[in-house]
Amino acid sequence: MSNKAVINTDKAPAAIGPYSQAIKSGNTVYLSGQIPLDPATMELISDDFEAQARQVFTNLKAVCEEAAGSLGEIVKLNLYLVDLGNFAIVNKVMEEVFDKPYPARAAVGVKALPKGAQFEAEAVMVIGD
Repeated sequence: MSNKAVINTDKAPAAIGPYSQAIKSGNTVYLSGQIPLDPATMELISDDFEAQARQVFTNLKAVCEEAAGSLGEIVKLNLYLVDLGNFAIVNKVMEEVFDKPYPARAAVGVKALPKGAQFEAEAVMVIGD
């Protein structure tokens, strides 16, 4: 018997490839990378970096909630930025959407992201005991 459950919600963008929005194993949820797509249209919400960052966290929040969790239960966050010059904006948005203690994180500068996005985030969340 598998201890793996697929997490899927229409409140976050559908997968644009062969992956799940998240996989739950025990009390750990592995959230796939989210880019700033509007779940209804599957298009980038804006060219503005801050708007993109906010949408990424909105999308992650929707997947967390579908898994019976919240952004506050994220323990590890991986961030991917096309321009590391936008790092201060990510910090500002994170301070607004996360409470202390903040999750552990890594930030990586990348050449490009799917659909021309400027920002992507993936996470690991632990729920329950």
